Amino acid sequence: MSNIIYLDNAATTRISPAAREAMEPYLDSLYGNASSLYSLGRESAKALLTSRRSIAEALNCDPREIYFTSGGSEANNWAIKGTARLMEKQGKRHIISSEFEHHAVLHVLQSLEKNGFEVTYLPVYEKGAVRVADLEKAIRPDSALVTIMHVNNEIGTIQPVSDIGAVCKERGILFHSDAVQALGNVPIDIQKLNADFLSLSGHKIHAVKGVGALYISKKIRFAPYIEGGAQESGLRAGTENIAGIAGFAKAAQEAADGVEEKNAKLLPLCDKLYRGIMKLEKVHLNGCYEQRVVNNLNFSFEGIEGESLLLMLDMAGICCSSGSACTSSSLDPSHVLLALGLPHEVAHGSLRISMSRYTTEAEIDRLLEVLPGVVGKLRAMSPLWENIMKNERK
Repeated sequence: MSNIIYLDNAATTRISPAAREAMEPYLDSLYGNASSLYSLGRESAKALLTSRRSIAEALNCDPREIYFTSGGSEANNWAIKGTARLMEKQGKRHIISSEFEHHAVLHVLQSLEKNGFEVTYLPVYEKGAVRVADLEKAIRPDSALVTIMHVNNEIGTIQPVSDIGAVCKERGILFHSDAVQALGNVPIDIQKLNADFLSLSGHKIHAVKGVGALYISKKIRFAPYIEGGAQESGLRAGTENIAGIAGFAKAAQEAADGVEEKNAKLLPLCDKLYRGIMKLEKVHLNGCYEQRVVNNLNFSFEGIEGESLLLMLDMAGICCSSGSACTSSSLDPSHVLLALGLPHEVAHGSLRISMSRYTTEAEIDRLLEVLPGVVGKLRAMSPLWENIMKNERK
C-alpha cells in the first residue's frame, strides 16, 4: 500500500511518529490502572495529568476543564444532551444549530426534538457559513443552547464562532462548538471563542482512533454522563485509555504549535488544486474559497456520480471522498451540499480532497494528471451528461 496517495484526511489521519512514541510506554511497561495506588498505577495517573495539561495548553484553558472521551461523536453527545438535561430544569427547551452540522450533532438534535425540544436550524447559504444576524433573530427567552461547528467537515468553511460566542455570552445562552475539524487547521483560543463546550477528536490530528476530549467551562455543573466510577471528576466513568490519551495529547500539541507552518505549506498546494480542477468543464467549488481551511476543497462535477468517481480514482491509487465518512454507505446526496442550495443531481457528483502536513506536491500533481481523464470517461458513459450537453446546444 506504499504507493497509495491519501487525500482523505478529513475522514482520518495517519498517526504521527511523535504520537506513536508517546503511546508506546503505556502499551508495554507502564500499563497500570490510573486509579491504582501502587507505583505502576501512579505512573499512569501522572501521564493522565500531563496529557490533560498539554491539551489545555493547546486550547488556552484550565486543565480541569478538559474531559477525555472516546472521540468527537461522544463529546458532541455529552455536550448537547448534558446541556438539554441541565437547562430543561429551568424551562428552556429551545436549541439553535445550523443545517449542515455533522450527524453526531444533527441526530442528537433530532432525538431531542422527539422528546419535546424545539430546534431552529440556521441556513448556511451558498458560501457555506451561518450569519450572526440570523442567530440573533432566532434567539428566544427559552433558548438553552447554540451549537455551531467551527469548521465544516465536508466543505472546509470556517464559521464565525468568535462572533457567535460573543452573542451567546451577551444573551446568557450556552454555546457549544464541534471543533473536530478545527484543531490543527486554525488557531484555537478558548478565551477568544467564548465557548462553553468544545469537542475534539484524536484521529483527525494524527493520533489514534477512539480518543477525544470535551472542553467544559468550569462554570457548568453537569450531572454524570457515564456513571460507575470516579474517573474524569466523576462525570465519565471508565478506566482511562492512557496510551491513547498520551498520543492524543502529543498530537494536539503538535497540531496547535504547527498550524502556521502547516498552512504555509498547504496554501500553494490548495491554490494549485483549485486552479487545476476549475479548468475542467462544469465543475463548481462548494463553499467559498476565501473563508475556509487550506487543507479541504470540495468540488461538484456535473454529469457524473461521486461514487463512480471515487472508485476510479481508487483504481489509480488515489484516496478521496464524496463527503463525511460517517455517511459513506448512504446513496443520498450530502445534506451539507443540499444546504448550500445545490440540486440533487449536482450534489451527487461531489469530490472532497483533504490534505495533511504529509501531503506532497507530487501527490497533488498526480491527482491533477489522473482526474481529467476519469471525469471525461465517466461523462462519456453518462446519460445525464449527454442531456446537459444537449440542453447547452439548444
